[in-house]
Amino acid sequence: MKRIALFLAALLAYVGLALAGVNINTATKEQLDALPGIGPVKAQAIVDYRAKNGNFKSIDDLKKVPGIGNATFDKVKGDVTLTGPTTTPAKETMREKAAETKATVQEKAGAKKETIKEKAADAKATVKEKAADVKEAVKEKAADMKSDKAAAAKAKADAKKEAEKSKADAKKQAAKEKAEAKKSAAKEKAEDRKEAAKKKADEAKEDAKKK
Repeated sequence: MKRIALFLAALLAYVGLALAGVNINTATKEQLDALPGIGPVKAQAIVDYRAKNGNFKSIDDLKKVPGIGNATFDKVKGDVTLTGPTTTPAKETMREKAAETKATVQEKAGAKKETIKEKAADAKATVKEKAADVKEAVKEKAADMKSDKAAAAKAKADAKKEAEKSKADAKKQAAKEKAEAKKSAAKEKAEDRKEAAKKKADEAKEDAKKK
């Protein structure tokens, strides 16, 4: 029985907390001040906006109040209503809630920071690995170029040697042909002279017979 009574008491306290809300259309400056993230300045700004523009039509209209941005709105949107009586939880409870929200935000920020740090480390490792790969590729290419350069130099030297040999052979062949041509020309000249002398002798002999 005692346990049931305690359970009902806890349930009523929870329901009272869940139903707690500040009617932004009727709440006083002090009641608005009790909201997390709303101090006396913003509370007065809400009252002034309401007096000038009439009741709020939507909870989102709170963001139209000077000084209330998305961050502040996110803190209070769960604790405000447009209708019904204003029932605010104890200020200490709201402070605890605000502290919990702040702790949650800090925790998420810390986790995000850690994730960013890990991603940065991974990116750095990836860049370092790629740089090492590029360096190795450049080194291999340089070695290949050096090898190709040596092969090209050898091929050039061989070609030069072959050209010089061909030139020498051609020169030698030309000299041989020239000598043979000269010898042949001298032989033909000698034969022509011999033939001319014989012809001259035959003519002289023929003339002697006629006399």
